[in-house]
Amino acid sequence: MSKTIFISQPMGGLSDEQVLQERTAAISKAKALLGEDVAPLETFFDDFGPAAKPLDYLARSIEFLAKADVAIFAPGWKNARGCRIEHQCAEDYGIPVMEV
Repeated sequence: MSKTIFISQPMGGLSDEQVLQERTAAISKAKALLGEDVAPLETFFDDFGPAAKPLDYLARSIEFLAKADVAIFAPGWKNARGCRIEHQCAEDYGIPVMEV
């Protein structure tokens, strides 16, 4: 059975293509480190309108984080406030964390 993973990654200042490339790399690294298949939660949100605020994205991310077996943190996460909040939530609520 595969582990459900949540990917936390910096997105500020990056194109959608760059975000998706980093996401793919994080998934590959997580699979290798865990030594088993993974089922990534779909946390690349493209259905928010132009008036959406960063907090809208974070709120939905935390909802998805609650469903994860493991939270995966991509390079640079410590410099992104949303990632830091997601990390704190994972730690405080007992979701294992892994840096890739």
